[in-house]
Amino acid sequence: MIKGKNVKISDRAVIYNPDNLIIGDNVRIDDFCILSCGEGLKIGSNVHVAPYTAFFAGAGIVIDDFVGISAHCAFYSTSDDYTGHSLTNPTVPDKYKNVTKAPIHIGRHVLIGHAVTVMPGVTIGEGVSIGAHSFITKDCVAWAIYAGCPAKIRAPRSQMILQLEKQYLEERDGRGRV
Repeated sequence: MIKGKNVKISDRAVIYNPDNLIIGDNVRIDDFCILSCGEGLKIGSNVHVAPYTAFFAGAGIVIDDFVGISAHCAFYSTSDDYTGHSLTNPTVPDKYKNVTKAPIHIGRHVLIGHAVTVMPGVTIGEGVSIGAHSFITKDCVAWAIYAGCPAKIRAPRSQMILQLEKQYLEERDGRGRV
């Protein structure tokens, strides 16, 4: 595991394959989270992961900076075939299964609401906000608010947070007002 400064990981979180985990600065991972790092889990800086969230990174997951993930979310970069045309679950040899494997990418300034599920191969663009209990099966375009099952665009999202980020970084680095 590679981790930056000011990283707080609850001792009640579980990490599988920690050698495949990279964490930036100012990250908090709360109680009862599962980080199954498979092909790699990369978490940027200024990221919060609320309790009971699970990352299944069998094909890799990247989370950029300034991301907030609410409780009870699940991220699957691999998924069994639910059609009945193949066997399922990790107790069965791969030759009998048809598993979808594709990395997940979560852009900067993404905010993910309670109990959201994200499926393999999804890219969530910069600045996206996702409402509670949404099901994400397709890419989300930048600076939009999504909600629903399956999720759809509901409205544009303000980009004011980019100015706030600039102010925060200037103050943090000692170049701005304090």
